[in-house]
Amino acid sequence: MAAPKVAVVGAGVVGLSTALSVAGAFPACSLALLAERFSPGTTSDVAAGMLIPHAVPGFACFLPLSLSWQVFKSAPEEELPFWSDVVLGFRTMSEAELQKFPQHRYGQAFTTLKCDCPPYLLWMEKRLKAKGVQMCTRKVASLWELHSEYDIVVNCAGIGARRLVGDQQLLPVRGQVLQVHAPWVKNFIRDGDGLTYIYPGISSVTLGGTREKESWSLCPDPGTAKGIFGRCCSLEPSLQAARDVKVKVGLRPSRGSVRLQREVWSQAGAKLLVVHNYGHGSGGFSMHWGTAKEAARLVGECIALLEGQLSRGTPSY
Repeated sequence: MAAPKVAVVGAGVVGLSTALSVAGAFPACSLALLAERFSPGTTSDVAAGMLIPHAVPGFACFLPLSLSWQVFKSAPEEELPFWSDVVLGFRTMSEAELQKFPQHRYGQAFTTLKCDCPPYLLWMEKRLKAKGVQMCTRKVASLWELHSEYDIVVNCAGIGARRLVGDQQLLPVRGQVLQVHAPWVKNFIRDGDGLTYIYPGISSVTLGGTREKESWSLCPDPGTAKGIFGRCCSLEPSLQAARDVKVKVGLRPSRGSVRLQREVWSQAGAKLLVVHNYGHGSGGFSMHWGTAKEAARLVGECIALLEGQLSRGTPSY
């Protein structure tokens, strides 16, 4: 049979890693990546990129180790989180360490990975181009519009999947962060509520954040920015001297669980094989390689269906 034509929709960290997984597993495929926006215009570019696992952690590239402190105003109900044996050196903070955070009474220390997101995305794009993958800037209004061009479509559209497939379980969770120049800040610090955090990167420090459910606004809010800066300065007073403050906003694609599924769409006798891989919420960088490999496996099932159709001369799916 002719090489299957596969399109991956979405150029965030999930779409790029999925395209790489498909290209690696099925090099004979004709593969294209379609997206309205590429880096630096994706939600993944706004992400802080700290790997605090939501599942098995992802691939390590552009991921320097970072000593991490997570502090609580009182001891949490779950003193040993489920991911404690995944990160390195998980332990309870000492009294001496906690003296740095006088408003907090309990803390956890561990070493994890920090992804510097924009160069990581560009690195994956470069790898895709080297593999001959077509990179197309295109706004896809409906997955079905691709049925005459591609045999298989992989939906990695993030929050855009709500429009593309009408998934009412998929909701935006607005996140606003600051990126500042503060090269003396070396350690990650996060309040136990998960809303206030300081994540140092290679060229800037990310200060967060917000978790605004069902908000679609991508406009920076000055009052929110001031609040974030104040909260972070209470954790790390030296941030008062930070310079070059930039405000970033992204919409996390939140869902009860990631949608990893294969299905067949049909209309007027025509069929399209679809694989979904979206709904990672704030865990995209923690989960992207695991879900990408599973999506590639589902693409393999789709290819097998296509081959079965050809050998029997009639659709088998």
